[in-house]
Amino acid sequence: MTSLPTLSDCKLTLENGVATLLFDRHDVRNELTGTDIAADIVRVCEWINSCSEVGVLIMTGAGSSFCAGGNIHDMAERRKMFAKPPMEIQEHYRRGIQAMALAVYGLEVPAIAAINGAAVGAGLDLACMCDIRIGSARAKMGETFVNLGIIPGDGGAWFLPRIVGDQRAAEMAFSGRIISAAEALDYGLLLEVVPSEELAGRSQALAQEFASKPRTALRIAKRLLRSSRRMELPDFLDMCAGLQGLCHTTEEHEDAVAAMVARLRK
Repeated sequence: MTSLPTLSDCKLTLENGVATLLFDRHDVRNELTGTDIAADIVRVCEWINSCSEVGVLIMTGAGSSFCAGGNIHDMAERRKMFAKPPMEIQEHYRRGIQAMALAVYGLEVPAIAAINGAAVGAGLDLACMCDIRIGSARAKMGETFVNLGIIPGDGGAWFLPRIVGDQRAAEMAFSGRIISAAEALDYGLLLEVVPSEELAGRSQALAQEFASKPRTALRIAKRLLRSSRRMELPDFLDMCAGLQGLCHTTEEHEDAVAAMVARLRK
């Protein structure tokens, strides 16, 4: 097996094609601005894109929170990145959580957010960067930036409307309110809600189902889903035709077709 990347504030495992990234700073509710979690996420995404052994990535948090976003105490006391002049704060965003947003968006395998608790502010936006979100019954989610007099500097206003629609995203962003797991399920923000003790198992089961599929086709399918957002249909269809031509020549396609034919003959 390929060696795993060295991380600072996260733990990474790889089993049966499923990489699981645990945000391991529960002492600060897995915040992003005062830890190396964002940088760890970038490293993991870059590693996965060059590692054919990985079929799916699960991201989840240690302790009671998925991710609390920014550190409010650092903001209040103008510490760390918040002590800098505006241009330097801008660079912190560009090289920090915005680099994370680009890395997760550019991840070539399916990403599942297993939301074990609070996912607020940039924590919610991180969950929205994933393809699928499964929440425990204790999950709480909110686009809370307006409560602090700031805006989603990590791209959340781009990701959230694509999941819940413009009107619901506007209501969440303008109110800054926290919603329950049941509400998030109703909004389409969560795919499923499960009892807290079942979250890890359900996330792993879904990930294993995805990872069992032909890896090249899985990655190309995700690329198509991403590309469809920015391409006109004629151009998109041309892209699909070319990629489908490649898929028809792969060994994994031949193996999958042979297996299907064998099952049909039984």
